[in-house]
Amino acid sequence: MKKLKYIVAVGALLAMSGCDDSYLDMSNHYGQNVDTFYKTKADFDAALAGVYNTLYLSGGSAWAEEHITSSILSDEMLAGGGPNDREAKYVDGFTDPLDNTYLDLWKETYNGMFRANNIIEKLPLADFSTSMTAEEEEEYKNTILGETYFMRAFVLFRGAKFFGGMPLITTTTTPLNSPRASFSETFGQIAADLKQAIELLPEIDPSSIAPTDYGHANKWVAQAYLARVYLFYTGYMTNIENQATDVMTLPDGGTITKQNVIDELTDCKNNSGYGLVSDFRNLWPYSYLNESKGSVIYNWADTVGTTPLSWAGQDGFNSTVGTGNNEVMFALRYAFSDWGWAKADRTHNRAALFFSIRIKTVGVWGQGWGFGMVHPNMFAFWDNDDTRKLGSVLQMGTAFEGTESYTGPSEPHDHNTWLYNKKYIGLQYDGEGLFEHIFGVTWPDYQRMNAQDFYYMRFADVLLMHSELTETADGMNAVRNRAGLDDIAYSLDALKEERLHELAFEGLRWFDQVRWGDLTPGTDTFFDDVITVENSGGPAPYSVPYRTETKGLLSIPESEIQLSNGVYQQNEGW
Repeated sequence: MKKLKYIVAVGALLAMSGCDDSYLDMSNHYGQNVDTFYKTKADFDAALAGVYNTLYLSGGSAWAEEHITSSILSDEMLAGGGPNDREAKYVDGFTDPLDNTYLDLWKETYNGMFRANNIIEKLPLADFSTSMTAEEEEEYKNTILGETYFMRAFVLFRGAKFFGGMPLITTTTTPLNSPRASFSETFGQIAADLKQAIELLPEIDPSSIAPTDYGHANKWVAQAYLARVYLFYTGYMTNIENQATDVMTLPDGGTITKQNVIDELTDCKNNSGYGLVSDFRNLWPYSYLNESKGSVIYNWADTVGTTPLSWAGQDGFNSTVGTGNNEVMFALRYAFSDWGWAKADRTHNRAALFFSIRIKTVGVWGQGWGFGMVHPNMFAFWDNDDTRKLGSVLQMGTAFEGTESYTGPSEPHDHNTWLYNKKYIGLQYDGEGLFEHIFGVTWPDYQRMNAQDFYYMRFADVLLMHSELTETADGMNAVRNRAGLDDIAYSLDALKEERLHELAFEGLRWFDQVRWGDLTPGTDTFFDDVITVENSGGPAPYSVPYRTETKGLLSIPESEIQLSNGVYQQNEGW
């Protein structure tokens, strides 16, 4: 049974980082404060949990969720939803008439940074000599500081990918009315924090992590994220800003070069202990349906391979459900519980809800809201010999998927292509959700029963990034071979296609397109393709739009601009 580590009652931490409508408000509205709290190991453990808790957005807008919005922004998914679901269509159309669509993401960035800043400043001053040896204290402090630096980099990177340059509030005394830093300064700070994390965190054997301790970042995760940050930054500067660079400049004037990143990623690739799950399809919960039920209710999963599919689980190498997952390195951990709407919106996987079949259950496929319909040309051009194709895309109206009874949505549905993603989708049998069976609970509301983790970093991406950085085919071909495909020579075009198919619907496609500059006519995308979709039952032409004047960035929340009294300027094109 999964124990969720970061959805916790860290009241003192939440109290010390209260955030209301005020401009970057971080004032303490409660009794505890930074002078009385940060004293004991328990305090710092709770403080770190509070930092991880900012992986979950505190507001109610799903369109501020990285993994939902980035998928809709990309060319692999259409907005979908019903005719009155305006927000999805605004995201898909690169408009923001509501002005504050992405406010929750902005706010949670600074909640996370503020909590991290307190640990970074207070932990070196703490004295644990009465409960630890000097060696134990050093190891504990390095680990906590390393994870904290990683998480500060993570939340800033999460925001900067969407917003560009951000105010760098990196100490508890940094003025809260600081202006937005430049794109390069922001990414230099992210890189510096990841460098610190790599230097501080110990080398661990991920196979030794118990399910109850699973979910923390480690050195290998920090190395992988350094590569992801480097590729995004250098690609953006080269292909969007037309300022070619292969170096990241750190706040202290130092640099991180391409070779530095290759060295770190090679270490991760060769020494981390992570690897590829033997069958790509076993990464996804649909591969557990038959085992969970105890009989074959999803025939495709029983017959598609040389042996029936068998889920690896989502709690690491030693997952108590599944065979053990050696591929997922870092994930957004979700849980199932009746916490009411305020917490449930944060703590269940809304991607699985939003991207499920619109307001009806078909076979083992659960109902949801019908957003994120798969682009039909992406599916059509996908090699049929690639096992990831049917492992990633659900076709409605087909017998082998158990969807032959589907004749259309039961409620009005826009952009219906009859294609859903299979990675993040509701699953059920016997009238209950799959994760209800896993957790041994019953909850009648389909909107809050998705406890599937969202994978942030898989080892497959480490291999693909390594191939891209070194311009070699080994990592790319390892990923291809698992999908039943032969070796090919390295080229950037081949690498792009592998990333599209391996990482489809995992929230990465959009950022790849931005960093490669593959957003405009003439680039290898589906943005300009005019396709026929069903809009509330009738056929209609549609193309996925993109506005070049935005430079791949979203709008700064208008309320933040107004509260800054002119310190912040809106991004171009908004």
